[in-house]
Amino acid sequence: MSATVLEQPPAPASPKPLTEGKQGPGILVALWAFVVLPFVALIAAVPVAWGWGLSWLDVAMGLVMYVIGGLGIGTGFHRYLTHGSFKATRWLRIVLTVAGSTAIEGEPTQWVADHRRHHAFSDREGDPHSPWRYGESIWGLTKGLAYAHVGWLFRRELSNRERFAPDLVADKDMQRLDRLFVPIVVASVGLPGLIGGLATWSWQGALSGLFWAGLVRIAVLHHVTWSINSICHVYGERPFETRDGDKASNFWPLAILSFGESWHNLHHADPTCARHGVDKGQIDINARLIWIFEKFGWASDVRWPKADRLDGKRLDGKRLVSAGTMGK
Repeated sequence: MSATVLEQPPAPASPKPLTEGKQGPGILVALWAFVVLPFVALIAAVPVAWGWGLSWLDVAMGLVMYVIGGLGIGTGFHRYLTHGSFKATRWLRIVLTVAGSTAIEGEPTQWVADHRRHHAFSDREGDPHSPWRYGESIWGLTKGLAYAHVGWLFRRELSNRERFAPDLVADKDMQRLDRLFVPIVVASVGLPGLIGGLATWSWQGALSGLFWAGLVRIAVLHHVTWSINSICHVYGERPFETRDGDKASNFWPLAILSFGESWHNLHHADPTCARHGVDKGQIDINARLIWIFEKFGWASDVRWPKADRLDGKRLDGKRLVSAGTMGK
């Protein structure tokens, strides 16, 4: 009588790695172009304005492009694509994704993968841009703030899209928009110059539009967005409980420029909530836009904040983090 051979169950699949390898040289060249050049343009703004003046057309184009890109990132990339705070019709999904792409902060799928990874490992090992990576000393936080603000972009390994954004990888519309990212970037930068040139019928008008509504607008929006990664994890109020080690905080001076993204503490306490500014006086323009979409029937299943859920996460009194208590 032969012995029975028992088959071993298949080994469980190992989890997908956090990253997909280092970014290519082409991405690094583009990063230097879109980080350094707009910042240099911003520094040069005063003498340029003194020589040319700043037209109302430049102001209008700059504001419109800033709002489109800022709301596209906050409402589209962040609250919709990353966290699923609401459901959207197909055309709205595409419009929000294109709008977010005009902010020039990376392809939609990669942006979402990076941000979901940030939430999975917030202020711990694995977080792509925690300002606490070098410790809690003054020098460590100085280095950490610089790293979280912009340094991580030049030293990062790309977050694994298959692990952190499989839904977008499988979404044909999103992958098509990923491939169209470069043309959208060209349009975002060049369109203000084209409009300025045609409106004034002059090279000066074209260059002025490119400078103010193109480069300067990009610089301001980038640094506002990056400040959420840096400042809003070190300084501000923390009225809601987050996971151990997660130091996300509210920083009110950025509320309007970031369209409500700087109410970062509640967001980390309840990531899928459609409104981040939940307390009295907290302006949240992204949440208002979602509310408008809902009223028109373009958005549904919106995850609005609930009083009992908020009460369960609220700490006893607000904890204000100042320079003297940064590490607490």
